[in-house]
Amino acid sequence: MENKLINQVAIVTGAASGLGAAIAKKLSDHGARVALCDLNQGAVSMLAEELMAGCRPYAVDLTDENAVKKTVAQIEGDFGRIDILVNSAGITGETNIKSHEVNTENLRKVFDVNFMASFFTSKEVLPKMLERKYGRILHIASIAGKEGNAGMLAYSSSKAAVIGMTKVQGKEYAESGITVNALAPAVILTPMVSAMPEAQVKYMTDKIPMKRCGTLEEVADLVAWIVSPQNSFSTGFTFDLTGGRATY
Repeated sequence: MENKLINQVAIVTGAASGLGAAIAKKLSDHGARVALCDLNQGAVSMLAEELMAGCRPYAVDLTDENAVKKTVAQIEGDFGRIDILVNSAGITGETNIKSHEVNTENLRKVFDVNFMASFFTSKEVLPKMLERKYGRILHIASIAGKEGNAGMLAYSSSKAAVIGMTKVQGKEYAESGITVNALAPAVILTPMVSAMPEAQVKYMTDKIPMKRCGTLEEVADLVAWIVSPQNSFSTGFTFDLTGGRATY
C-alpha cells in the first residue's frame, strides 16, 4: 500500500502523542498531508516539523463545537480538501473504581473528549466529503466499548457510544462513497496506559490470549489500510485489534 495516500488530506485528532502521533506518522509515510489536531500546541508543532512537507499543526479544544467548526474550515482552506478523518483523541478518566463511586463531573469530561469530540469532527467533515462523494472516517474505540471493563464505567460507556455512532454513520452514508468505521484495540502501549494504575492494566492484559499489549506500529498499520481507497466495502464495522480477546 506504499504511497497509496499520495495527495490525500487527513485530519488526525489527539496527534500530540500515543496513538494519534503514531497514526499521523504512518499516514504521512504513505504520502498523506496530515492536519495534526490536539490541545497541546507545542507537541503537534514539533511533530509537524518531523513529518513530510505539507503536514500542519492545529491547536484546538475538540470538546468545543465552535472551535472544531472553525478549525475544520481552516484545514479545508489550507489544504483545499479533506479525505480522511481519524478520531484518536481520548482519555481514560478515573479508573479502578466501582460504578457507585464514579464522579459525575469526571464521567462527563470523558464523554466530552471520547464521544462528543468525535461527533463534532465527523459532523463538520461529512458535508465536505459528501460534496466530493468520497471520504474515510475512522473512530478509535476500544474493546472496553464492546465488553465493558470493570472499574472503567466512564471509559467503557463512552467507547460503546463511539461504536454505536459508527454503526449509525456507516449506514447513513453507505451509498455516498464515504466509509465510517471504528477500531477497537485491547491494551496498547501508550503514555495513557502507562499512567493508569498497575492493577487496572493487569486486569486488561490478563484478558488477552496473546498475553501482551499491542504496539503503536500494529495500530498504525491497520489504520492506514482502513482509511485507504483499498478498503472500499467495509463500513459501519468495528475492526478488532485485541490479540484474540474479541470473539465476535
